[in-house]
Amino acid sequence: MIAFNCDYNEGAHPRILEALIETNMEQTAGYGEDQYCREAEIIIKGLCQSPEAKVHFMVGGTQANLTVISSVLRPHQAALCAVSGHINVHETGAIEACGHKVMTVPSEDGKISAEQVRETYTLHKNDSSFEHTTQPKLVYISNPTELGTIYTKKEVEELRAACDECGMYLYLDGARLGYGLCAENNDLDLESIAKNCDVFYIGGTKVGALFGEAIVICNPALQEDFRYIMKQKGGMLAKGRLLGLQFRELFKDGLYFTMSNHAIRLAMRLKNGLAERGYKFLLDSNTNQQFVIVPDKKLEQLKEKYAYTYQEKYGNPYHPKTPVTFFHKRSPPIMITLWNTLIITDRKLPYLIIC
Repeated sequence: MIAFNCDYNEGAHPRILEALIETNMEQTAGYGEDQYCREAEIIIKGLCQSPEAKVHFMVGGTQANLTVISSVLRPHQAALCAVSGHINVHETGAIEACGHKVMTVPSEDGKISAEQVRETYTLHKNDSSFEHTTQPKLVYISNPTELGTIYTKKEVEELRAACDECGMYLYLDGARLGYGLCAENNDLDLESIAKNCDVFYIGGTKVGALFGEAIVICNPALQEDFRYIMKQKGGMLAKGRLLGLQFRELFKDGLYFTMSNHAIRLAMRLKNGLAERGYKFLLDSNTNQQFVIVPDKKLEQLKEKYAYTYQEKYGNPYHPKTPVTFFHKRSPPIMITLWNTLIITDRKLPYLIIC
């Protein structure tokens, strides 16, 4: 069985395991106050060219999102995201469980635009009973998005400008940030993200670490007391060095980007192979997420050799990118997501053959 169902179905890069073993018997301070967390923070701040930023390490993405958002927003405020945003569709209502509404805007490519931010703010502001409605205060974006698309530097700068105009914060979910930064048509980098976002996080779980996300708080106004919120939300890992050590290994000499580039190369090989055989995709993705449209009958055959993520029926009227007319009189096929994994960088990824 070859698994394409996610990008975290293997352990960790061997270098991380070696570092964990080598330092296993060392005695260090707990709760992220050890030298490895400090070293990792210095490296990340250097790559971001943001010496005043604060870096905190947490175990997972949902935990990072709910902790950041609940620390930023007041009780009457909401997060705004694309309808496909992770906090809206794939976190079991974690943000709402913290007492904050998730407001959404329609999106065909998983992205939210600066104009949509302004429109949402204006609608709220011009409502004669605005104090009776939730106040949009934080714009949530993910890069890559949940559909494998990426933001351009211009789009992020435009979102920054819109947020400044509307008095809103900009937060970037970087669960798969490495794949976005290494995509062929990308022009973003860590420095430009840090310059334009109030907060963002760098995902490790899906990019070669055993687990872990690095939250980078760039806005000084949001830095105070964040560790209180981490502890309250159950996110302050006692053996915090396990996180700092991993991020030190990932970023001290570019391993994070080496693995991300490797994943992108294999994903493009997979994408091109499928396209050559006549398969269509939901949209054009240059990251490691590929949304291929597969007839039902063929999908059953694939189960014998491959693991994949079932997404939805192609032609779902609730999905703006899936018109039922595409396949004419044929029954709507299935849309599945294929992820290539990358932990061992010398592994060759077999083609997914569906002919």
